[in-house]
Amino acid sequence: QVQLEESGGGLVKPGGSLRLSCAASGFRLDYYAVGWFRQTPGKEREGVSCISSTDGSTYYAHSVKGRFTISRDSAKNTVYLQMNGLKLEDAAVYYCAIDGLAFRPGLPTLTPDLFVHWGQGTQVTVSS
Repeated sequence: QVQLEESGGGLVKPGGSLRLSCAASGFRLDYYAVGWFRQTPGKEREGVSCISSTDGSTYYAHSVKGRFTISRDSAKNTVYLQMNGLKLEDAAVYYCAIDGLAFRPGLPTLTPDLFVHWGQGTQVTVSS
């Protein structure tokens, strides 16, 4: 069964850090680009970061560049999102998903409609 599962969310103070994990089962995660998205109530799902399956390239939304880092551990079939310097506006449910095209050269455009097999999400709360 193809499945993605996010974990690592929680409550953190502004300036704090969290590391989110996106663990895959039933398939090889490193065959696909992986995207991290986030969503708050009443807003559309927003692309946060993406990592390529082919050349290791990464992309970050402007709002998180310099604070978040995406990485892979192929042995663990997992992608991580290290989030440092968290701000109040980073609070959201964070989701991971895979590119609908395996072995895409470079990176897909980080829009939800290009991604499939979404996880259930993990809540990140930033509050003092």
